[in-house]
Amino acid sequence: MTATKDATGAPPAHGPHAREPDVVPVRNYGRWIAAVACLAALAGLIGSLAKNDNLRWDIVGDYLFADLIFDGLGTTLWLTAAAMGLGLGLGTLIAVMRLSSSPVLYGMASAFVWVFRGTPLLVQIIFWGYAAALYKYVKIGVPFTDITFFQAETNSLLTPAVAALLALGLNEAAYASEIVRAGIQSVDTGQTEAAHSLGMRPALTMRRIVLPQAMRVIIPPMGNEAINMLKMTALVSVIAAHDLMSNIQDVYAQNYQVIPMLVVASIWYLALVSVLSVPQAWLERRYGRGSARGGHLSPLRRMLGGAAGLLGKKDKEDGR
Repeated sequence: MTATKDATGAPPAHGPHAREPDVVPVRNYGRWIAAVACLAALAGLIGSLAKNDNLRWDIVGDYLFADLIFDGLGTTLWLTAAAMGLGLGLGTLIAVMRLSSSPVLYGMASAFVWVFRGTPLLVQIIFWGYAAALYKYVKIGVPFTDITFFQAETNSLLTPAVAALLALGLNEAAYASEIVRAGIQSVDTGQTEAAHSLGMRPALTMRRIVLPQAMRVIIPPMGNEAINMLKMTALVSVIAAHDLMSNIQDVYAQNYQVIPMLVVASIWYLALVSVLSVPQAWLERRYGRGSARGGHLSPLRRMLGGAAGLLGKKDKEDGR
């Protein structure tokens, strides 16, 4: 059996032998114009920086991998990790306290968040760094008596590194508590009621049922907090905590090359933030499975995918 044809000799438009219509891709000239404009602006910026004699790329190269820079990087990394660990652990406890029916726990947690979220981080860093001006000694004993179990000088306990850790960790705990509280409240209350009906205790319900589901809401802002913490460690340079920014300031205070040394700091901060973005994206995809967030793509993959799509459309147009 042969297929019938219409008057023009083409196969029929309907039926099993119907010819598929030609798909004409939309020509997005605006995307090409925007891409060319962005590339031209980027090339101009790179060219101006490369030819700028005031930037002193030779100094940037000399100090980019210097031992002093790596010492500061080590301090910055352990401060970031320790402060985030302290902030996340204490913030989770404060979030649970704020959701408690006890007015005492709720009041204490709310007062903590009010103080540490309501004052600037720089003020808190300076306060902890110069706490010896308020209390010369740290004492543990019986109040209103001379009985003392422990006593030490404040300056010997609150070194610049310890003061920086307390300031960053306690400040982060206030913000992390609000993130965790929002994540917990995003879980349907029916989940908790179902767990209680099975005989699970409240603590076990929180650990096994509520928190795993709340991670979908907690992970994205908490990842941003980790990246922000990495950058906020630069503020501890005001108390000479020997982090990356402190060592950078020590160098340009001697050679007066402020801009090249700031370029060195910016390169390392950008590199560290890029590394931290990888596990954040992986955690978002893992805990976002089964939702719209599960298909989240990184900006780089989106740009590469968009460029591949534009090139594919161009090839199809040329092959027609």
